[in-house]
Amino acid sequence: MLDLTRIRAITIDLDDTLWPIWPTMMRAETTLHAWLRQHAPATAVLHATPQWRELRNAINITRPDLAHDLTALRREAIRQALLQSGDDPTLADPAFEVFFEERQRVDLFDDALPALDFLSSRYPVVALSNGNADVQRVGIGRYFCAAFSARTLGVGKPDPRMFQVGARAAGVAVEQVLHIGDDAQLDGVGALNVGMQMAWVNREGHAWPEGSLHQPHVTVPQLRALCELFG
Repeated sequence: MLDLTRIRAITIDLDDTLWPIWPTMMRAETTLHAWLRQHAPATAVLHATPQWRELRNAINITRPDLAHDLTALRREAIRQALLQSGDDPTLADPAFEVFFEERQRVDLFDDALPALDFLSSRYPVVALSNGNADVQRVGIGRYFCAAFSARTLGVGKPDPRMFQVGARAAGVAVEQVLHIGDDAQLDGVGALNVGMQMAWVNREGHAWPEGSLHQPHVTVPQLRALCELFG
């Protein structure tokens, strides 16, 4: 059960907690494809085939040093596709920027802004994400006292170091933090293992992983329901 008296700070996930990620990614891929058709037509053909995903998967395997840097992985995938297609590999940077700009255009869940406004008026709020969304470019930076990604830290959730950094940024002990997220493993198990309280935002009605040593302190179908618990 959630203990409101312990909470002194909030850490919160971004993708699929504050906005659905797949519509954003699909738009970004569509925008990238349109740019490639104009500037690198051979690569655009590759981008529209299953080989594109195969290429990305291969890079994930061959470049484990980039495992927590989705920006570098995406840029390298574009560069490799340009090379493989016979287009100019120096186009990788401008092509990525086209993709990345669109990736920041998210469609927030209806309850996201009211929840951020509610929570940030009461506690310091820190963003913790394995993705590469930028809260400033997304337009919600004013709600956060700090934001960390797997890219900036070199580790991602559920690694305890990400949660510990979030607590330090808020100026509190991990036991005084409520972490909010949608992913039972990355957000849930990760936060619970370091001693945080955890609110699982389970919009799709998934089951909590069997055999988990810990359970979320509260499960809610959306952020609005979580805020109502604070009274």
